[in-house]
Amino acid sequence: MKYLKNAFIAVSCLFLFSVSAETGSENMIIVPVKTDGGWGYINSSGTYAVSPRFDRAWLFSEGRAPVKIGGYWGYIDKTGNCVISPQFDRAWWFSDGLALVKTSGRWGYIDRSGNFIISPQFDDALVFSEGRAPVKSAGFWGYIDKTGRFVISPKFEDALVFSEGVAAVKSGGRWGFIDKSGNYTISPQFDRTCWFSEGVAPVKSGWKWGYINKSGNFVINPQFDHAWWFSEGLASVYKGGKWGYINKSGNYVINPDFLEAWWFSNGLAPVKKGWKWGFINKSGNFVINPRFYDVFVY
Repeated sequence: MKYLKNAFIAVSCLFLFSVSAETGSENMIIVPVKTDGGWGYINSSGTYAVSPRFDRAWLFSEGRAPVKIGGYWGYIDKTGNCVISPQFDRAWWFSDGLALVKTSGRWGYIDRSGNFIISPQFDDALVFSEGRAPVKSAGFWGYIDKTGRFVISPKFEDALVFSEGVAAVKSGGRWGFIDKSGNYTISPQFDRTCWFSEGVAPVKSGWKWGYINKSGNFVINPQFDHAWWFSEGLASVYKGGKWGYINKSGNYVINPDFLEAWWFSNGLAPVKKGWKWGFINKSGNFVINPRFYDVFVY
């Protein structure tokens, strides 16, 4: 499902794997943002921790962040110094000690020194989570361990990462969930889905999104045009042309008022209003006013 893969990359991805914004030397959250000078990193007060100078920048995780310089991706530390030189066609953040990178049309995994631990060999792949990574080989998706060995053989049309012990997979045109042995815990029945977070997962049934529990039962009935996962007790949902935030009862706690809205982490969420991005707290008030052209969700 290309749509979900792109969403995963763009927003990603990424709180799910404990890839929330990491703290800097002053215990401040560091978030990638875009201004006229390019991509840089701000702290929770809106001050630059790493000045904008990159073509693209993603999350810090495990002390490293992927950045794009001159057409290639490398990694910087929290001082902004390059620790793995730009050399990859694509690069994701570190998770479970490894980072997913693409070179010469194939995906593999490197360590914090930039050495390949799993050689580039996959047609497509996602990051490691809970000791497993979904990879595509010969047209189908399966799961490997950190040695690169398949622990769930490639047999799915699409696959997402493990979260809370289960992973979403697509088979027969429908999405369901499997455990780490590859057995279904929820049979394929949904048009689209994401991963479990805080005990529930957003799923699309027909034309609308709702939320299910791990038994596959709806706890919030399908009613939204789109929906993201829960984080810190809230989830961003799209309805009537605007994004807002609901609680686990399905009630709005922050009214739909945003062009885009991502999930909360460390008490803040990036939202787009008036064509620029800022950060709100759980009361819906701006803590950092909209002034960025783009952000990478943390």
